[in-house]
Amino acid sequence: MRVHASIEPLQWESDFFHLESAKLHFDNSAASVAEADLNAYALVQAKIPACRLEWADALSALGFRLVEGEVDLAVNVAPESTTADVASAAAVRLAVPEDIPSLRAAAGEVFAASRFRAPWYDRADSGRFYATWIEKAVLGTFDHQCLLVLNNQGQPEGFVSLRDIGGQEMRIGLLAAFPGVSGRGIGTRLMTVAIAECRRQGMQRLRVATQISNIAALRLYQRQGAVIESTAYWLYRGRHDSI
Repeated sequence: MRVHASIEPLQWESDFFHLESAKLHFDNSAASVAEADLNAYALVQAKIPACRLEWADALSALGFRLVEGEVDLAVNVAPESTTADVASAAAVRLAVPEDIPSLRAAAGEVFAASRFRAPWYDRADSGRFYATWIEKAVLGTFDHQCLLVLNNQGQPEGFVSLRDIGGQEMRIGLLAAFPGVSGRGIGTRLMTVAIAECRRQGMQRLRVATQISNIAALRLYQRQGAVIESTAYWLYRGRHDSI
């Protein structure tokens, strides 16, 4: 089977990781992908529906390797406020630029393991990427906002970033407790805050994606009413991967 796809150069990622990167976009009307096309990049990414195993086989023949699985979930947001909304509102605030140093440090540690991993990326790249992500969320230049849940002393214990993706839908970018803080139901509080913010802005659905291997996150989202909408696999081809 041939792989029919266009190749999109990923300029921002190429600059950030110092790694000439691109991504496949599958299209039956596109030309078949040749090894010479792929060899122009140090790294080529492909994301395929988990049900399309024939695509995985075809990509494997071109030198692609499995990196990680991904689950995408969605929560329907009821229009009525709940008592949980009222309780969460007293212990949440919008992150501001002064929070960026602590958020960068937290995200860099919490998200040290992701699809941005060896052998394709340097060991520190994942944490560095997500530290930049949360900074951009605070500044509203990628995700549109970052909310903090607070302890009884008003200190942040967790963060969640949100992006309006149109169609009365919002997507969670990053959600995590601060390092060293666990066992306090922070994940549940963060989801409650995110859903309440969706409701406040008139959103109807909240979306979130996580790694297939992140069982704790999957359980958290499903406890909050999220249902699985799709599953996918990420595959990479490095310039020096064996074929």
